[in-house]
Amino acid sequence: MILWTGMFQSWNSALLILNMGLVSAIMALGVNIQWGYAGLFNVGVMGFVALGGLAVVVTSEAPVREAWSAGGPRLLAGLAFAVAVLAAAVALYKRMAPGRLRALALTVLLVAGFFAYRAIFDPAVSAVEAVNPAATGYLGGLGLPVILAWVVGGLLAAGVAWAIGKTALGLRSDYLAIATLGISEIVIAVLKNEEWLARGVKNVNGLDRPWPVPYEVDLQQSAEFVGWAANQGLDPVTFSSITVKLAFAGLFVIVLAILMWMSQAALNSPWGRMMRAIRDNEVAAEAMGKDVTRRHLQVFILGSAVVGIAGAMMTTLDGLFTPGTYQPLRYTFLIWVMVIVGGSGSNWGSVLGGFLIWFFWVQVEPLGRWMMDLLTSGMGAESALRAHLLGSAAHMRLLTMGVILLLVLRFSPRGLIPEK
Repeated sequence: MILWTGMFQSWNSALLILNMGLVSAIMALGVNIQWGYAGLFNVGVMGFVALGGLAVVVTSEAPVREAWSAGGPRLLAGLAFAVAVLAAAVALYKRMAPGRLRALALTVLLVAGFFAYRAIFDPAVSAVEAVNPAATGYLGGLGLPVILAWVVGGLLAAGVAWAIGKTALGLRSDYLAIATLGISEIVIAVLKNEEWLARGVKNVNGLDRPWPVPYEVDLQQSAEFVGWAANQGLDPVTFSSITVKLAFAGLFVIVLAILMWMSQAALNSPWGRMMRAIRDNEVAAEAMGKDVTRRHLQVFILGSAVVGIAGAMMTTLDGLFTPGTYQPLRYTFLIWVMVIVGGSGSNWGSVLGGFLIWFFWVQVEPLGRWMMDLLTSGMGAESALRAHLLGSAAHMRLLTMGVILLLVLRFSPRGLIPEK
């Protein structure tokens, strides 16, 4: 289908679908690690994707020295003070006996600590965000290579997953889903409103590309590249765009291959068999001496790390970080459709589901418009039915996703590539 897109539409479109299909496959692989291996119903995928995107900004962007001079040290001091207050609250909770006195002491500590934290933190934030807000208005990053940001994206998502897992993994599956969905919305709200961190809804543009992916402008200014394209009878502008997308595809294929190899090795190991035993019967696994909660935390962290890597890759491909575009429909529920259609518990099924669902997600809308134009070609220009059908073409995408999901659940309930 991707080759069909290249031959009948454009190779630029085909390669864009390929690259986003690779990223989607990695996201689906991460969710499959959590759901297919251990039965953890995580509906907060969007938050971990966004954390991966944030990692690209804080790792690869150059630091804004004026912002650091204006309020950077005080801002870090405020965050360190907040962590110290939370640590003191935890220590107080553990040392004091349960009762009203402990509740009162905790309340006083947290309330006083909150106001002291805001007194340190808020002036620093105002000073940082006042530094050239049209272009910067944030601290920037560390100026490190973008490839390293993909690793940092996985580590950042894993760290947040650990914090979530320590508090939420003891919940029943439906409550865990509600908790993870709420926490992902909190992550997005923080990214939108804390402009000192990544400019909020002002977005961060012009993110660096990883080596060896070139820039189209540099290729178009290369006499050797332009001459080579001319010898092949190709437009240098179009060919430069195709070259860049192929370079991204090569990097993404390498990452996907490494993650697939590791996932398959883990799934077929004694650890993988233990995780599936816990998934199928927690009570029996606990009776055999397995620490179910600890293993759930372990697999939750691993799956979230994979999703964070995919989020960092997607932000690098886009070249910009836009917190306002993260929506649950695209970055949570569509990923779940990929896993279900491909086959829960099957790594290869997740990869197939990622490519297949993403292809239809992209192509159904223009094809739906074409189909509606064909169906209404014999109707008059003033026809109310024609206007209604043409206006409904945009909704073909959601209808098609539902139809695909229903067909797979009806005729292949274990997915296109079932778990062995």
